[in-house]
Amino acid sequence: MRINLPNQITLGRLGLAIVFFALLSCFDAGRIDDLRWLLHASFWVFLVAALTDIVDGLLARMMRSVTSFGRILDPVVDKVMVCGAFILFGSRQFWDSQGNVNITDVQPWMVIVIISRELLVSAMRSHAEGEGQEFGASWVGKLKMFVQSVTVCVVLGQLAWNLGALQPLRTACVWLTVIVTALSAASYLHRARAFLLTSAALGGSVATAGPSLPPEPAGEAPRGQSSSGDP
Repeated sequence: MRINLPNQITLGRLGLAIVFFALLSCFDAGRIDDLRWLLHASFWVFLVAALTDIVDGLLARMMRSVTSFGRILDPVVDKVMVCGAFILFGSRQFWDSQGNVNITDVQPWMVIVIISRELLVSAMRSHAEGEGQEFGASWVGKLKMFVQSVTVCVVLGQLAWNLGALQPLRTACVWLTVIVTALSAASYLHRARAFLLTSAALGGSVATAGPSLPPEPAGEAPRGQSSSGDP
């Protein structure tokens, strides 16, 4: 079985995601000065993965080798990489017990917003395409992915190189990510209203019953039939 070059790059990005998660899982905010090398390594791994996401898409179009495998795996790897990063940002690895604060500014409810959006849009896309309707990525969705990726790089870079002057930028990027993610979810919900708000989707009746016939007088045969039952 031969796998084309764009799909090989996508699989390589999945491998980078595993390395990325392993690095961040070993981090401890309480020993940040000793473990900044983990943040340096994580920054470069994520940046390379983000750049390969652009490269494999361009190659697939240039080589005219867009495949079902790539169409499924590529967005899955993107979501795993970004959602995994924010899950770890909001975890105990980045909680400073002395200062009683998360050093990334990412709060658990923000992670819930990000993951909920991905699950919601994936469910709507699966339903729409199962019904034969087009439900591709919109410019808002692409903007969301770009902002999320930039935010991950800003958070990691600011902490890795201890750039105190960029702390306000880090906080702004985190909040911008949450806002753009929520707006992206609203945009997709608006697009999906055509099949989400139908009577069938909401459990209503899809057809009305015809007019009822008056009851037959007692002792008479139904209309169109003789009393003997012959046609």
